[in-house]
Amino acid sequence: MSDPMRPRASLRTAVVWEVLKEALDRRVKATGREALDVLDTGGGSGNFAVPLAALGHRVTVVDPSPNALFALERRAAEAGVAERVQGVQGDVLGLFDVVERGGYDAVLCHGVLEYVEDPAEGVRNAVDALRPEGALSLLAAGLGGAVLSRALAGHFTEARHALCDPAGRWGAGDPVPHRFTAEQLTELVAGAGATAGSVHGVRVFADLVPGVLVDTEPGALDALLKLEAAAAELPAFHAVATQLHVLGEKRG
Repeated sequence: MSDPMRPRASLRTAVVWEVLKEALDRRVKATGREALDVLDTGGGSGNFAVPLAALGHRVTVVDPSPNALFALERRAAEAGVAERVQGVQGDVLGLFDVVERGGYDAVLCHGVLEYVEDPAEGVRNAVDALRPEGALSLLAAGLGGAVLSRALAGHFTEARHALCDPAGRWGAGDPVPHRFTAEQLTELVAGAGATAGSVHGVRVFADLVPGVLVDTEPGALDALLKLEAAAAELPAFHAVATQLHVLGEKRG
């Protein structure tokens, strides 16, 4: 039976997954090792970790939530990859209390920077966990997407507040502490000792389209996925994406 949440999940992750998989394939060729060591900071219940382990990679997930790590363990076992997935309680700011510095071929930092007190330190730690020429996958909330969504909902004052606020917040009730522009994220990557490569806008249209249309209109999901993929690399759409993905490489 198909998972009813799968369409929404694929819209959220398809662009990032394709970029990440290509980066890991390049690392496999460069290192000559089929199995890479991957660190997923804030990886939760394993949305990326379990599929990566299914490709044969060894994945360590660092997350502050015991419940998320328990769900990760169960999910990895159900997928038959438990021996390649390790969960460790911790966070990106205290990363080297729980994992090795410079021990990973790739580090994922998805949905983490929005919630840490010092995003720059978070990126530095993620880069410091990489081996030379290792790949950094950075995914964070985009400022423009929040401004657009508040405006389309009729909350014009909140939209303007988010646009002018240094942290990109639309007000005291905003659950997201930080939002970023593409330029801010690439500067964080460069400042941490990595080279920022491709930038992709994620969920450019998906959060603006009525869910009932995607779920019921024949062919709508596939067409929307193709539209997201086509727009993801275009800088003009980075400014309105809900999330921004930056692929970096640690300098040798």
